[in-house]
Amino acid sequence: MEIAACLSSCEAAIAQGSKSFYNAFRHLPSPRREAVYVIYAFCRMIDDSIDEPWKSPYSLDELERHLKELHRASGHFIWPALRWLFAAFPLSKEPFYRQMEGQRLDLSLTHYSTMEELERYCYLVAGTVGEMLLPVLHDQPGPEVTAAGIYLGQAMQIVNIVRDIGEDMNRGRRYVPAALLAQHGYGEEEFKAKQINEAFRAIIRDLTALADRWFARGLAQLDGYPASSAFAIELAAAYYRGILDEVRVNRYQVFHRRAVVGPAAMLGMYARLKAKYAGIADRRDNDAVS
Repeated sequence: MEIAACLSSCEAAIAQGSKSFYNAFRHLPSPRREAVYVIYAFCRMIDDSIDEPWKSPYSLDELERHLKELHRASGHFIWPALRWLFAAFPLSKEPFYRQMEGQRLDLSLTHYSTMEELERYCYLVAGTVGEMLLPVLHDQPGPEVTAAGIYLGQAMQIVNIVRDIGEDMNRGRRYVPAALLAQHGYGEEEFKAKQINEAFRAIIRDLTALADRWFARGLAQLDGYPASSAFAIELAAAYYRGILDEVRVNRYQVFHRRAVVGPAAMLGMYARLKAKYAGIADRRDNDAVS
């Protein structure tokens, strides 16, 4: 399969799987843009192998084995796409393995007890995505930039957890820690009964505050990025943070309703950030990749 076709298949995967990410990162120049598509497509396969195994072409163990032996992996567009990715950018396989570790937690740890457990999970399944993207989006990511990328991924995972409380419950999972429920006097039985009261709203506000702290840390190092990368990152963060605003607009109904940022709101975010980045000097946007 020609590499161009493989990369197109990765683009189709992100366009179908995440409108927010696709609309944010499609503005990147090539080859950064295609690299993001490949990372998303493979991460989607990792996630699907656990959450929707009936439609996944590989089990998680098979994905891990093929990644370890990537030089000879075949039978799917993702393998030549990944070979292209690792040849084009200085990525390590380690964040992918750690993400697989996080996805395996879903098979054994289905009800979280502490915030520490939740934070570790957020790092494994989403902070690692920040680590994957950094060598693609930034030319020389140092420790502070790396830490910021991890925080941004973790913030987006908190958004996922809040948005998907009802869907996760249907899968037999509760990511909201029991300690946080107890802190607000909200019982496990109330959670199972999908009760929305002031205690539950306080829980969601606490998780929103945590996401906001992580978003702030994640966006604190954008000055060192090429302008096109900084724009895409900030736009993706805005789209994701907007989901929490929709949760509030929906009166915290996350058990039966999935919060979605509408096209008009997304267009407004895009226009605001486009205007902001139009004033940034071109010297920050050297997109040559060695």
